[in-house]
Amino acid sequence: QVQLVESGGGSVQAGGSLRLACAASGYTVSSHCVGWFRQAPGKEREWVATIDKFGFTTYVDSIKGRFTISRDNAKNTLYLQMNSLKPEDTAMYYCAAAETMNWGCLSPSYTYNYWGQGTQVTVSS
Repeated sequence: QVQLVESGGGSVQAGGSLRLACAASGYTVSSHCVGWFRQAPGKEREWVATIDKFGFTTYVDSIKGRFTISRDNAKNTLYLQMNSLKPEDTAMYYCAAAETMNWGCLSPSYTYNYWGQGTQVTVSS
């Protein structure tokens, strides 16, 4: 049984930093595409970043240069380091994992099979 458990969310002021973590069980984060999505109130879920089995990373334009996705294979954990946070980054953040896609990670949420419960990030101005 696959479980993804996010942590690290919170409330920060604009310009601050947070590091999200997603601990996986029943799944190996280095074996397939894994990533982060976010959903703000009243908006659709948005792809944020992905990392494939080779370590290749991709990001949505709005967070490039500010966020970094990474993984710790030994801890089987996915991370999202978020710097220079802006109020528009406020959202529930979800980690997601694909079952068969291991490179050329796609952004649509329907291409990911497993989801965490989410962790809230709130950025105040």
